[in-house]
Amino acid sequence: MGRLAFRIAAMSSDLPLPESIIAPSGKEVSSNQVDQVIARWLTGTDLVGKRVLVIVPDATRTAPIGTVFKSLHRQIAGQASCVHVIVALGTHPPMSHDAICDRLETTPADRERDYPGVRLFNHAWDQDAALKTIGTLSRDEVHALSDGRFSLDVEVRVNRMIDDYDDLIIIGPVFPHEVVGFSGGNKYFFPGISGPEVLNFFHWLGAVVTTPMVIGNKWTPVRKVVDRVAAMIPNRKHCLAPVVDGGRFAGFFAGTPEGAWDKASDLSAELNIEYRDKPFHTVLSCAPRMYDEIWVAAKCMYKLEPVVADGGELIIYAPHLHEVSVTHGEWIRKIGYHCCDYIVKQWDRFKDFPWGILAHSSHVSGLGTYENGVEKLRIKVTLASQIPADECRRLNLHYRDPDTINPDDYANREDEGILLVRKAGERLFHLRQKPAWAGGTGA
Repeated sequence: MGRLAFRIAAMSSDLPLPESIIAPSGKEVSSNQVDQVIARWLTGTDLVGKRVLVIVPDATRTAPIGTVFKSLHRQIAGQASCVHVIVALGTHPPMSHDAICDRLETTPADRERDYPGVRLFNHAWDQDAALKTIGTLSRDEVHALSDGRFSLDVEVRVNRMIDDYDDLIIIGPVFPHEVVGFSGGNKYFFPGISGPEVLNFFHWLGAVVTTPMVIGNKWTPVRKVVDRVAAMIPNRKHCLAPVVDGGRFAGFFAGTPEGAWDKASDLSAELNIEYRDKPFHTVLSCAPRMYDEIWVAAKCMYKLEPVVADGGELIIYAPHLHEVSVTHGEWIRKIGYHCCDYIVKQWDRFKDFPWGILAHSSHVSGLGTYENGVEKLRIKVTLASQIPADECRRLNLHYRDPDTINPDDYANREDEGILLVRKAGERLFHLRQKPAWAGGTGA
């Protein structure tokens, strides 16, 4: 990627310039360099006397959140009147106090010593009392943003805690994402600290567009929705966006949620997408322990689906996993995992289910068709976890006993059509030449 360099780009005359740094290949952004980027960014960001809410991801994202938070806190604690932290859970389960400390790369004891004034919160997406309406996405706007796919009014609600703060600062990484194209930026507001209405709408919008047409693309219909509703938040909004490459802290971007995300997603596209010349008939996708339920371990499917051959098998290998979803398991068991076509062609049956759950269902199954009462999926999705075979069948997934799988047996066999990914879920795999089902012309 060339020599280490700062990159500055103007957003508009009334907004601070986004700052960034990219480490040379094989090197990492250091804590000193993080300090420099934040210091340069702060020259155009007056936080004196401001109440600041820092928004961070939960434990299902790999990123140097602690490094960035500690640098930010050191530099603004003496200026801001308060600095608090909220976990952008979306609809994920809440984190314990100790787990949030771990996310910030500190201990509870050290937090009391080093950050005595920092209060820690979980977002509560399903508690009406915790949410406030900040606007409505009109049916005309929805029609335009969704490229004519939907026309409906969508209530826009966020965590009412934002009323207690002047500035909202996102600290969150950017990766290829199955719903929005690339995660990060304003996605930490929606669904990070939002109500379920916008979440359900845009997740289903992404499903209808289809994952292959969304994931790894920047300017998707869903990104347009997310940026539009984030503009309704009245607070000043900022973003500190790390980009990681297999755990390596490869780049760091500071600025507005739109500006920092724009640059970070370009680097993520360069580092977090791998290309292969031919599809594989078998893919072993190993879920890291941070994915402790299918709801998040399904990323191991999304990120590898594009390189599975028609009729091939993708195995989610997760011997530690026991849960479908703590939060959404009851709904998922009622629906099962099915392609989008299966749901759309039986809309009267499914329309009253939460649309975000419908989207998850179709994402896990991947592409397929539903004709004359018969569902035909493009690939076979197999789960090798502690979820038993009979439950997998009810969910419409295939089953493998994880004890029968040794990942080493799948290693170094790409020339045989077998791909092993030892830490799946964050890096996207694509074919160099898109097949017809992904919007290409075929091989």
